[in-house]
Amino acid sequence: MVRDVKTNLLGLDRSGLEAFFVTLGEKPFRARQVMKWIYDRGVDDFDAMTDLGKALREKLNACAEIRGLEPSSEQRSADGTHKWLFSMDATNGIETVFIPEPDRGTLCISSQVGCALDCAFCSTAQQGFNRNLETAEIIGQVWTANRLLGRRPDGGWPVTNIVFMGMGEPLANYRRLVPAVRILLDDLGYGLSKRRVTVSTSGLVPALDRLANDCDVALALSLHAPNDALRDILVPINRKYPIAELMASAHRYISAQPHRHVTIEYVMLDGVNDSEKHAHELAALLAGLPCKVNLIPFNPFPETRYKRSPRPVIDRFRDVLMARGVLTITRRTRGDDIDAACGQLAGRVDDKSRRRERHRIARERTAEMEARA
Repeated sequence: MVRDVKTNLLGLDRSGLEAFFVTLGEKPFRARQVMKWIYDRGVDDFDAMTDLGKALREKLNACAEIRGLEPSSEQRSADGTHKWLFSMDATNGIETVFIPEPDRGTLCISSQVGCALDCAFCSTAQQGFNRNLETAEIIGQVWTANRLLGRRPDGGWPVTNIVFMGMGEPLANYRRLVPAVRILLDDLGYGLSKRRVTVSTSGLVPALDRLANDCDVALALSLHAPNDALRDILVPINRKYPIAELMASAHRYISAQPHRHVTIEYVMLDGVNDSEKHAHELAALLAGLPCKVNLIPFNPFPETRYKRSPRPVIDRFRDVLMARGVLTITRRTRGDDIDAACGQLAGRVDDKSRRRERHRIARERTAEMEARA
């Protein structure tokens, strides 16, 4: 059976792959065999799949492919962090970051080319938005990174943890996100523990409520402010789904699976959201929610107006939360020498939203007004 466009099998979870084999006139169990080759062995050549008959291999060569991503560039930080720019087409690219640690290897993956949200402190947001990634492009980041890095001495793949904290808002690409997560969790896929896959969201409440039923993964809320007035500025989606709605959804997510907890992401911006008053507000907001707070020192990028909070201010903020019974850690900045740290990913974005142009005009108007003052 020959098709005009080959199906990239990286885009199919187990049920999707079983259905695909049925369309080929094959038994669904073939999906198990092929997934073993793709994810456990990292094979992209159907002819190397020796437990498949010759006729089936010929079918697959005619209508299917296993296609990872093409790196346009690779950078390595002094701390061992890797960053790849993967080309999506002639004008667009996404960035993916691998953070090695003694006990794990975390891959920070993207879900969109750019981002449709406009968080004020995020480099990706300033690039604008082009499109959602396909499931095969999401999984392709993991599959390609593993192959580029090579197996560990014990024979396992280096990527042991996945965080959807790269370019884009994962829940805005829900239809492609869920199959990707299922591949990551499936024993025939990457077989990762649900605690080792984290989906981060800025607060798309309806999609978050769906996620509670569709996928059992760790959740991170990109909060960054303890009240609506400030969050409306920093995370504009808050104007549609304010903090009360977001926190109610987080409690629903926890209640669906009692073992779950939430990571609260909070970027520390000098003089903006880092006062002791803000810390007390945040502690009150999180009361009763099984969570930990991850304080993120702001990582600067070109043309940003924000600055990183001084370390003593961050430490005091942490101490206030801890004294109020909120487990709090300060994230260690990794990869900032190659612009791979949190909030710095930019990639290449052919901006369909015209956000960069609007921001440029706004900056010019502000400069004109300041010059006249």
